Amino acid sequence: MSNSKQLPGSQQEELLGILKARFEKNMARHSSVAWSDVIARLTANAHKLWSINEMEVTGGEPDVIGVEKTGEIIFCDCAPDSPKGRRSICYDHQALEARKEYKPADSAENMAAEMGVELLTEQQYRHLQTLGKFDLKTSSWVSTPADIRKLGGAVFCDRRYDTVFTYHNGAESYYAGRAFRGLLKV
Repeated sequence: MSNSKQLPGSQQEELLGILKARFEKNMARHSSVAWSDVIARLTANAHKLWSINEMEVTGGEPDVIGVEKTGEIIFCDCAPDSPKGRRSICYDHQALEARKEYKPADSAENMAAEMGVELLTEQQYRHLQTLGKFDLKTSSWVSTPADIRKLGGAVFCDRRYDTVFTYHNGAESYYAGRAFRGLLKV
């Protein structure tokens, strides 16, 4: 995703320090990736630092979880629970507009687009769960297939009983313990 927003130099330095420390602390998430490759990608795509910073300031704790065949580095929200700064939101703009009262502040798809990130697919969410135990007390909206969304539903996932579960809800629903996890390729 392209994002024309820029992060000032001093904030870039601070964010890179946070990312490097997290990267080094959690090597099991990306054992085949070198920090030098990550920093090279980030330097060449500095405009994506704004999106990674948005992931950070909303509580996502972004970290590297892999590399695409194209060489793109994959960042994902790796906070133990769904990001606090993105909770109590419905699934998409259509669901937000459909609520007549008690509307949430925003929707997962709107926030992801504003941040310049993607919602995880169910498959990506399940891959993330192979790298750690996430959403033990919370849940996360995931990208919902069009046929389900067309019927008014949306999909979310969590981890309970050492098992990853996929559920459905009305897209307009929202809960204090549900947010979304973002993914960004650099």
